[in-house]
Amino acid sequence: MPPGGSFDVEGKRSRAAELEAQAADPGLWGDPDRARQVTSKLSGLKADIDRYDALARRLDDAQAIDELLAEADDPDLAAELASSLHSLEADVDELELVALLSGTYDSHDAIATVQAGAGGTESQDWAEMLLRMFLRWAERHGFEVEVDEIHYGEEAGIKSATFQVHGHNVYGLLSAERGVHRLVRISPFDAQKRRHTSFASLDVIPALEQTEADDVPIDENDLRIDVYRSSGPGGQSVNTTDSAVRITHLPTGLVVACQNERSQLQNRAVAMSILKARLAELERRKREEQMSEIRGQRKAVDFGSQIRSYVLAPYQMVKDHRTEAEVGDPQRVLDGDLDPFIGAELRRRAAPVGA
Repeated sequence: MPPGGSFDVEGKRSRAAELEAQAADPGLWGDPDRARQVTSKLSGLKADIDRYDALARRLDDAQAIDELLAEADDPDLAAELASSLHSLEADVDELELVALLSGTYDSHDAIATVQAGAGGTESQDWAEMLLRMFLRWAERHGFEVEVDEIHYGEEAGIKSATFQVHGHNVYGLLSAERGVHRLVRISPFDAQKRRHTSFASLDVIPALEQTEADDVPIDENDLRIDVYRSSGPGGQSVNTTDSAVRITHLPTGLVVACQNERSQLQNRAVAMSILKARLAELERRKREEQMSEIRGQRKAVDFGSQIRSYVLAPYQMVKDHRTEAEVGDPQRVLDGDLDPFIGAELRRRAAPVGA
């Protein structure tokens, strides 16, 4: 454990001081991408440090009240202390989650893809509900979101959608949602009102910083680049020019696209950044598989496994199958209240094996 506990506030203060020195260098601002990275990291570190310092001050205040109560009985002070401790407990839990996000890429932005499973319209409608859920979660936390591409279903819903979420620790948090999500409900598309089970998945990879992206070599001869006119549901045109871009990496078969930006040049730049992030993730997963084989260990099931069930009929419940966390109000979860599940999964990951 690092000095100061797993949160390592002194390490964060030291790193923040280094970044502040870099931000004060006028030469930094000649490289806008690098400047954005430095200021973004600095902002995140300051937020963590400020949260820690505010909790420390509140704890000191609570201890002072406790000392006063030891000398004289005061119902008002006792009520104030109880309220303060309740609030502190909730905020310490949040700080604990920050301490758990210590992975190499946890602080990065995230590139996420929602994919409908087999089942046609049912699963496509469920995929659209999942997309809305994750966008609402990001909105609740004040994260910035860019929806890069959506493939709409023929009748309803979406076949897939790719979006980026920008903010401190976004990848570490959203990675807890990676996997297959299962919905059980009375189908709105079934005239006989029968119960249906639908599946959709979320995949999440860390967005690369500029220096990391520069380290991912791509041969232009390995790319097939197509341009097309982006469209919305029902075939309605979003742009009146062929500005959407689809890039196929021929050696791996990876396909990325972007139709969100107004110009073809901007869409191509976004698509290339996503492609580089996916190629880097592909290499990381290959290395993990190789190390697992060398160690003789079986790789943990991750993307492609059913992680959670959302039951809307015959009863109401959302249950996570990894942590056993449950919420009896599915609508609250579908409106973006994912923190209980994310927190439970991050703690499960951090727990010692066999605990």
